[in-house]
Amino acid sequence: MTRSVSASKGAVIMIGMRWTDRLIGLISTMILARLLLPEDFGIIAMASIVVGLADVLLDMGVNITLIQNRNATQEDYNAAWTIRLIESTLGALVVFLLAEPAAEYFRDPRVVDVTRALAFSLLLTGCENIGVVNFQKKMEFGLEFRFFFIKRMAGFIITIGAAFLLHSYWAMVIGALSGRAIGSVLSYVAHPMRPRLSVARMKPMLSFSSWNLVRGIGSYLGENLHRFLVGRRESSGVMGAYSLGSDIAAMPSTELLAPLSRVLFPLFVKLTHDLTQLKKAFLLALGIQTLVGIPAGTGLALVSRELVLALLGEKWIAAIPFVQLMGAINILSAIGVSGGYLLLALGRSKVTAILTWVMILLFVMFATLVIPRGGAMEIAMLRLVVAGCGFLVFIYLVMRELPALTVREMLGSIWRPCVASALMALALLAMPTLSGIPMIAQLLLKAALGAMVFSVAMLALWRFVGCPAGAESYLLDKVKLDQTVGRLLRCPPRES
Repeated sequence: MTRSVSASKGAVIMIGMRWTDRLIGLISTMILARLLLPEDFGIIAMASIVVGLADVLLDMGVNITLIQNRNATQEDYNAAWTIRLIESTLGALVVFLLAEPAAEYFRDPRVVDVTRALAFSLLLTGCENIGVVNFQKKMEFGLEFRFFFIKRMAGFIITIGAAFLLHSYWAMVIGALSGRAIGSVLSYVAHPMRPRLSVARMKPMLSFSSWNLVRGIGSYLGENLHRFLVGRRESSGVMGAYSLGSDIAAMPSTELLAPLSRVLFPLFVKLTHDLTQLKKAFLLALGIQTLVGIPAGTGLALVSRELVLALLGEKWIAAIPFVQLMGAINILSAIGVSGGYLLLALGRSKVTAILTWVMILLFVMFATLVIPRGGAMEIAMLRLVVAGCGFLVFIYLVMRELPALTVREMLGSIWRPCVASALMALALLAMPTLSGIPMIAQLLLKAALGAMVFSVAMLALWRFVGCPAGAESYLLDKVKLDQTVGRLLRCPPRES
């Protein structure tokens, strides 16, 4: 029988799973970007916004509710599965009916058929076995990795095969539907639970999940409202470049921080009874996420030109400024993501939901009153301003929920990655232009220089403050280099 794993091992497995997914996705994007046009990606992005909106409007967050409920019974799982079936059925119907209005809003008739086809993806997702939630709840990340990998690979193979045959955006539609169908079938193979239709525990679950729904809708709008505006104000080609540029800029947070967050949430839930240990876990998580996320986001923005041209080709050059600008937004996410899961673990869904909606209203107000005709770049810059304001308020809320947490402690966890990332940025900006060599070689050289400068600067700063216990020592210990690096840097002995 598979046993649950520790948080650190779970994080490694989740990062491995996410990187595997991103590698598959990156290869898929590279192939599709050369077989299809930016406007093909734009059409899919427009339709996906409608599907995602309907999905989140009806998503009561039963997965989060089951993870938070330590004493969940089979009746709870049955009720959750029943709720998801109802949600998915209603969602598919709503998406189907919204297809024509969406095409009129985006001013592209091709959106109609694509949206209606993707509506069935909601039904397929709703049929998935609710038992797979236990992979995350019980921290059985090895089983989750296997389930996720097989589903992802199946969708990848079908999508690429369809793209070679069709050379059309329909390849992505076929791949999405196939992946979800295979995932639904596979979920019953991966987990023995056989949920049944039941309303016995539906009322308390809906009551507990209400603020999760409000927060989920707000989070979705916060992440996608800008796409609604860009899709309306720009052509499908610009929408495709904007959407893909946004996805590339989000890679550090989605591929490095998201898997860590999946481990943090159940871990924080287990520590809510001991606020002292919860604070220590939060500070360590904050340090690790900034140590990984800030240099990754900064470096990605600085090599965006080489990255886009080497991997996607010349026809995607319009995506470069979007990658650069939105990379800054994701740096803020790198610092704030662990705080979000801390608030959720403490049962503060209402607080996070209200903050999310305030940020949405602020964005809408400025977008309609200040830049009523602003294009994609203006909308991206507005997102950065609003994200900065929200970040400051978010830090205040975290400190309010953990009164023992001080500003000095939080700064102590993040200042070294910030300074080391700044030094890395200076080195990359001072690097002379490399001409006459392949673009992929330029990308690799810049990436190598950035990684080297950041690593050296980070270790030097860590040594300067006396090699304290924290993110650096934790990560070095996990790769069995803590003592070796400590001797090389002549770190003072740490108190036991």
